[in-house]
Amino acid sequence: MRKFRVVLVSALIIFIAMQFFQPAKNRNSSESSQGNITTVYHIPTDVQTILKVACYDCHSNNTRYPWYVNIQPVGWFMAGHIKHGKEELNLDEYRTYSAKRQRNKMKRMKEQVMEGKMPLSSYTLIHRNAKLTTIQKELIAKWIDSTLNIAGTDNLH
Repeated sequence: MRKFRVVLVSALIIFIAMQFFQPAKNRNSSESSQGNITTVYHIPTDVQTILKVACYDCHSNNTRYPWYVNIQPVGWFMAGHIKHGKEELNLDEYRTYSAKRQRNKMKRMKEQVMEGKMPLSSYTLIHRNAKLTTIQKELIAKWIDSTLNIAGTDNLH
């Protein structure tokens, strides 16, 4: 019983100590959207709404954080997840990508969405409104297809 108390108290102390090490938040204070994907391509309102709800938290410079992100190690997990997501695709810095990379990102985005790999199930488990319906997936695919056809003729937004 004494060992159990020692382990429990030690775990509690470690848990409390972890709370003093908060990761930096993914929030860009400037409202600059010069690199945003909307400056490169025309995005219909319905597709833009889907992207904001299902993609922007991990793939932009501004994340809407739930309350539990202030509890560690949850915050660390989310910070790592967001960092990785932004490395793969940052919709706020899309304009900085080369034309070839932009096209590849669009194709990859379509693949990931249509195969149900994005948004991640770990994200939609908590953010139920981010889970894409078949209609929403088709809207995104249709927009990407039309955008890539237009982009192929260099007739961008």
